[in-house]
Amino acid sequence: MFGNIGRLNFRKVIAKALLGTMLLAICFESSNGLASEPLPAPIGPHDFQAHIEKRAVLGRLLFYDKILSGNRNISCGTCHSHDHATADGLSLGVGEGGVGLGPNRQFPAGADMPVKRVPRNANALFNLGHKDFRVLFHDGRISIDDLYGNGFNSPAEEWLPEGLTSIAAAQAMFPVTSRIEMAGDPAENEVAASRRERIDHVWPKIARRVSAVLEYQQRFAETYDDVNGPGDITMVHIANALGDFIISEWRSNQAPFDHYLAGKKGALSAQQVAGLNLFFGAAGCSSCHTGALLTDQKFHALALPPFGPGRIRPFDPYARDVGRMGETDLLADAYRFRTPSLRNVEKTAPYGHNGAYATLEGIVRHHLDPIGALAKWDRRQVILPRSAKFAETDFAVLEDAREMMRLRRRIDVKPLKLSDGDVEALIAFLTSLTDSEALKGRLGKPKNVPSGLPID
Repeated sequence: MFGNIGRLNFRKVIAKALLGTMLLAICFESSNGLASEPLPAPIGPHDFQAHIEKRAVLGRLLFYDKILSGNRNISCGTCHSHDHATADGLSLGVGEGGVGLGPNRQFPAGADMPVKRVPRNANALFNLGHKDFRVLFHDGRISIDDLYGNGFNSPAEEWLPEGLTSIAAAQAMFPVTSRIEMAGDPAENEVAASRRERIDHVWPKIARRVSAVLEYQQRFAETYDDVNGPGDITMVHIANALGDFIISEWRSNQAPFDHYLAGKKGALSAQQVAGLNLFFGAAGCSSCHTGALLTDQKFHALALPPFGPGRIRPFDPYARDVGRMGETDLLADAYRFRTPSLRNVEKTAPYGHNGAYATLEGIVRHHLDPIGALAKWDRRQVILPRSAKFAETDFAVLEDAREMMRLRRRIDVKPLKLSDGDVEALIAFLTSLTDSEALKGRLGKPKNVPSGLPID
């Protein structure tokens, strides 16, 4: 018996050594003396946190059910759709009250017109189940942290309930509380009205709506051991189901880049390998876009062209977006935004926290010369649904000399000269991060939902 165990352990040691040798060979072969940063290890099944399949199946229905919104007219899937690479294809989205889906979504006419655009670009949802993800949203306003005794540092602070099983579940608690995103106007429904009282007053009202649907009563009872009747269903149950759906639906680890990391010859073209060399070498991209997720999950200032309403603080005198500083109140964090993961980046345009660039070339060239790119930026490239109401103020911040001066003084990247061929190679490498199977999702979009409301 001990002999068998010894042989098994020996085989494991040899296997690990061979894998390490193979990865070193890949790094050496790909770098050709150019890449200064080591390549990440391939993403495997063990890198993702576990999920409960029944919860994921239930979460899929909730994700596309408009019953979670104040006026029952928008779902999570409206702005994070299977049809648009888990986003919406807009620079700044149209939230509650909008009509249509993706780049074709428009503002409604008449009294249903929202008070403003959604202030930031919709985040893609790929690999949120990876164990390394600890910070979400452009300003990092949700992170894994037990500061308040509930496992997360979030806008709800101590009012966020305990029992959330993932950061994806934690983030699912918040769009439903936003007037612009899903809740609607306080005068229109009790969900939005309760937000004026306190953020945690919203969630019981949504849970009661869901628990009134017979099919949901049955599904929650089958899914959760502590749900014996409709009165037991809470927003934590809803959010955990949404979280398990999100973390299991969009796992991206089968792109050509992943196959290359695993040692598959010919997985990348010569141009893509050249771009990889630049990315992990002279271009310095991997100093921020690091690791298997290609993000350091930290915050950096790039002087991206500002526009739109911004995510303003209560005391801001005008529309602007100070990024991470809005959460930390630290001047050093002004205009810094979280480094996004680049998985499937080819399919998740527009780019930047506000979708300022419609193309990969645009955002790559901005990184090379932020000040110059800001001066030459063409506002016509943003993808914004037309609105006479917002047109006059959409780009007003660009005319504010003092705000623009403050923005230009906060830049965390140094200018870099690359040839047009180098830029083309970088873009080619970025296309190697596209995982066609991940774009489809695992369970896909449902044909109908228990509430009977239409699916976008």
